[in-house]
Amino acid sequence: MVKGIATALLGALLWGFSGACAQIVLSEYGMSPFFVTVVRACIAAVILIVFASFRYHSELKEIVACKQLRSCLVLFGIGLYLSQSTFAISVAYTNAGTATVLQSLATVFVMGIACVSARRLPKAFEALGLLFALASTWLIATQGDPTQFAIDPAGLLWGIINALSVTLYIMIPRKLYDRWPSIPVIACGLCIAAVVAALLFGGECLITGRMVIPALDWYGAAVLIVGIGALGTACAFAMYLYGVAIVGSVRGSLLGTAEPASAMVLTACWLGTAVSGADWLGLIFMVVMVVLVTRQSS
Repeated sequence: MVKGIATALLGALLWGFSGACAQIVLSEYGMSPFFVTVVRACIAAVILIVFASFRYHSELKEIVACKQLRSCLVLFGIGLYLSQSTFAISVAYTNAGTATVLQSLATVFVMGIACVSARRLPKAFEALGLLFALASTWLIATQGDPTQFAIDPAGLLWGIINALSVTLYIMIPRKLYDRWPSIPVIACGLCIAAVVAALLFGGECLITGRMVIPALDWYGAAVLIVGIGALGTACAFAMYLYGVAIVGSVRGSLLGTAEPASAMVLTACWLGTAVSGADWLGLIFMVVMVVLVTRQSS
């Protein structure tokens, strides 16, 4: 159990770390969110598919050969692409800490879908969790002043779209996880995400008639390749899902709140981004929301 908690926690922290790294390459090196998504998806796909080929060889063959769940796998890969690309856009409009807190709204959307599927109203603690999520979003968007937006409205919109994208890749692959271990499923999903990212980026280049690849020094290349691709995507997914398989989805959801916390701390301490008291309170409210929404299965 200790091993599972530590692994899931480290995976969540690495996700937050990838957000801070994305902020660096987007703001300091002028990379487009779509270019960042192509690189991170391709690097993570290669790392995880190689690992899965050795560790889950037979399961990987079964997943590729399974025709009944192929459409589910494709939708999962598209969801992974959308979650990564919309997160990068959200970071570009706001910052890593704000983007990851807004991403946590996915927990509310998952709860809402579960309630609709079960044809029931939210329970008292679920409704209270929704109020905390709304209060968190309001604090981050207005900094407590209802007369103005403290962040770019486009950033808020993309943060919500990102949360919906995360909801998509959380809900879709449940049948896949019931049949196979999570790592080979994620590896196949990331391969599809990488293909989608490459096709869309290539289409953008054809439409604009140019391919913009930013000039990188060693620091920028290390942040992009190691920080975002290897550690922040491949290792983060593998470690978090491995830990969740041990500790369970409820504890895993709670440990996942380390992602916005780590992103907020890193943007403040490492990148020097101004983080207000309203931002910290919004983070606390979002953590409370996750605790309340996951309380039923604890």
